Formats: sequence, C-alpha cells, structure tokens
Amino acid sequence: MSDAINLQPTLLVPDWPAPANVRAFVTTRESGPSQGDFAAFNTALHVGDNADHVALCRRLLQKELGDERPLLWLNQTHGARVQQGYQPDAADADASIATSNEYACVVLTADCLPVMFCNRAGTQVAVAHAGWRGLAGGVLEATIAAMNTAPDDILVWLGPAISNAQFEVGPEVYGAFVAVHPETAEAFDHSPYRLGHYMADLYRLARFRLEALGVNHISGGHFCTACESRFYSYRRDGGKTGRMASVIWIN
Repeated sequence: MSDAINLQPTLLVPDWPAPANVRAFVTTRESGPSQGDFAAFNTALHVGDNADHVALCRRLLQKELGDERPLLWLNQTHGARVQQGYQPDAADADASIATSNEYACVVLTADCLPVMFCNRAGTQVAVAHAGWRGLAGGVLEATIAAMNTAPDDILVWLGPAISNAQFEVGPEVYGAFVAVHPETAEAFDHSPYRLGHYMADLYRLARFRLEALGVNHISGGHFCTACESRFYSYRRDGGKTGRMASVIWIN
C-alpha cells in the first residue's frame, strides 16, 4: 500500500484554553490504511492488525508532527508510571511528560480515558492513559506530581472514552474506588442489566481525582467511544479493534 494514496488521518482537536504553542489531537478511525476490524487508522502494534498497515499509520501520524519531532511511544500496562524524557524504545508507562519541543507525548486508547495536561505558560505538556485501573491506581496523581507545578496552573482536557451509559462494571471496580474515597459512589449507578453490577462514569471519576488535587480547569468529557462509530471501542467491538492515538506536544 503506497504512502501516495490519500490516507491522512482524520483528527479530533481538543476544545480547551491551552496556550497557542501547545498542540494536540486525537486520531479517529474514519480514514486510513487498516482493514476489517481495525479499519481505518490503527497505530497499535499489539492488537493483531497487519504490521505493514500499522507501520504506515505510524508514518502518516509522524508526518502530522514533522520528522524532527519523534513520538514517544509507551508500552501501556494500566499502571501509574510516568515517563519523563525521550527514549526510542517503548517504556513501560501509562503517562508521559514533555518540557521542550524535542518530542511528542502519545497514548493509545479504545474506551479508556486519554487525559491531556498543560501548564498556562505552555512550557509543560503531558498525557495519561486512564482506564478504571489507572484511575484507581493514581495515574492522574502521578502525572500531576511529575509536572511539579501548582494545581491551579494546570489545564486538563478529557478525551474520548466510554460513557457511563455503556460501561458496566462489577463490584470489584466499585469497591476499588469507594473503599478509598466513599464520595466516588456518586460516579456509579446500579446496572439495569445485572444485579450487583454498576454503570461507571470514567469522566466523573477523573474529575473527582483532579479536583481533589486542586485542578479545576477541566475541559472535554462529553464523548462516548462505544456510541460513536468514529472511535474504536474495545467493549463494543468484542475486544478485536484498533486504538486511537492521543498526541500532545510543545510547538
């Protein structure tokens, strides 16, 4: 498949009050070289997609930033480790931070919540992969700690994730949050489908965690990956699907 074919990614640009030198986007599945279950712009190597298609998607994604600014890929583990500084081999981490224009931070998601951060001066950017395990494990807190700046100086955008109406979870998920922070019970509704299960609101859980740290400038949080066909959704697609890339950098 040739790069000359018009396969440019369709991008979702965050609507948030970030400084002009902070650039960010989320890829969608609307256009690209991937086929079948992975159509059409999958940048994840670990999901079973054709390796040549993934490589082409990654090259096309890199062109959006320019070859002089590499993407910092991560080996995501649903943990709370934050990668600080560029390395060519994917580090085991679920968030990364940049304080210069030397590289771009990126995480992959398909129902989990991508969370973008920057400071008001535009001298720091970060992105975190926050599914329920990452949220419960403190990935947002770890990212903010790595930024080492006043919470009121941080701007946040909550990207495409599965919505409360589509995200049924078991009692172990409810317990992981409520046992530590009883107030988070308000982010869970009783499931209409199964007794003892809940409909979890990732956006609300993220807002609770951020606001508890004093971060109040929060945008986004109105998407549903399982409802909107332009997004990959692990749950909707039975686990066989691609991943969106959430990218942020200092221009």
